[in-house]
Amino acid sequence: MSSEIVIIPQGGVTSAGGFLAGAVRAGIREDVDKLDLGIVYSERPCAAAGLFTGSRVKAAPVLVCQKHLADGRAQAIVANSGCANACTGEEGLRQAYEMAELTASKLGVQPEDVVVASTGVIGNCMPMDRIRSAVGDIALSREGGDDLARAIMTTDTVPKQTAVRFDCQGRRYTLGGVAKGAGMIHPHLATMLCFLTTDAPVRQDFLDTALRRAVDTSFNMITVDGDISTNDMAVVLANGLAAGEPLDAEHPAAEPFCDALAQVCIDLAKAICRDAEGATKLIEVRVGGAASDADARRAARRVAGSLLVKTAVYGEDLNWGRILAALGGSGADVAEDKATLYLSDICLYRGGHPLDYDDRAARAALTGDEVELRLDLGLGDGAATAWGCDITEEYVRLNSAYTT
Repeated sequence: MSSEIVIIPQGGVTSAGGFLAGAVRAGIREDVDKLDLGIVYSERPCAAAGLFTGSRVKAAPVLVCQKHLADGRAQAIVANSGCANACTGEEGLRQAYEMAELTASKLGVQPEDVVVASTGVIGNCMPMDRIRSAVGDIALSREGGDDLARAIMTTDTVPKQTAVRFDCQGRRYTLGGVAKGAGMIHPHLATMLCFLTTDAPVRQDFLDTALRRAVDTSFNMITVDGDISTNDMAVVLANGLAAGEPLDAEHPAAEPFCDALAQVCIDLAKAICRDAEGATKLIEVRVGGAASDADARRAARRVAGSLLVKTAVYGEDLNWGRILAALGGSGADVAEDKATLYLSDICLYRGGHPLDYDDRAARAALTGDEVELRLDLGLGDGAATAWGCDITEEYVRLNSAYTT
C-alpha cells in the first residue's frame, strides 16, 4: 500500500538518486555576473519523455530535442539563459547540435543522449566561443540544483525547484523538478523550461503518458499574458536507481507516481505564476459543475487569462461582472441561471441574480497575495483548475524595456 506524497524540504532537481547538476557564468547574458549555463546529469542512462511548445515557430534547441528524444532515452540536459537561439536558421541548428556534442564530450555520453534547452532573447545566435570555454568548467554535484535553477532564469526573480517522495510496497520513489518562467506564459506549453527527474524505474511509454497527464493539469493551465514562446519544453528523466520492476499502467505504484509527478508540475506552475513579471497576486480559478472536463478547462483558463479580471484583482476591486463576461466568452456551455460565483467562500452570484454580500469581506479577500475564484456551472460533473496572476504597471515597464 502506498503512503502519502511527502514534500521534501529544499528539494529540487537533484533530490532523486543519481542526479547531479551545476552551472557557470559563461558570459552569455548581458549581466556577466549571473549564472547562465548549466547541466543536469544522471549517473546512468534514463528513460525520457518531453513535451514542447505549441508554436509553429520552434527554436533550434526544441528541434534538436525532439530528434534526440525520439528514441525515448537521455542522460543529460544542457541549458542556458540570455539567448534563445530561436529564428536563427541553419546556423542556430548547428550551434544547438554543438552544445549537445560539447556536453556529451564532457560527460562521456552520446550527443544524442543530451537534451538542449535555451531561453532568452529571440533572434540572436549563440556565443559559441564562450560556451566552448565554459562547458568544461561546470562542476556537477548533488548540491548544484540551485545554481542550475538560477542559470536558467531570465526575468524570473527567484529560482523555482521542488521535490516529493512516496513509498509503495517497500520501495521509496523520489521525484524532483526545476523550472523557469515569468513572462510569455500561456497554455501549450506556457512559455517555460521545466526539467523533471526521478529515480523510479519507468517504462518509457508510461513515462510519456504520465508527463502528458501532469502537464495537462499544470503548465497547460497557467497564463500570465496570453503569449507562448518558441522555446518551451518540459522534459522528464527516469534513471531507475530506486530499482524494482519498471512502472507501467498496471504497477501498484502507477497512480501514486502520476499523482506525485502532477504535484511537482503543479507546484512549479504555481511558482511561475507567483513570480510572473510585475505580479503581486496569484489567481486560482476553480471551475466545477461543467458539462465536461474540457468545458471546465476552457472556462477556467479564460477567466484566469482575462485582462479585465487581472486588472480588477490588481486594483482589489473585483467588479465580478468581468468574471461572468469572461466565462460567457470561453466557449464552454454556460446557462446563466445555473451558474454560481464565489470569491473565496463569499457567494457573489447565483441562479441568474447577484447576491447581497459583505463588501468589506470581499475586499479583504482581494488584499492577500492569493485570490481564489470558484465557479459552479450547474451543468454536470466537469471540473478543472487554472492559475494566473494580476497585471500591473511593472509588467508594462519590464516588457517595454526588454531588449531585442
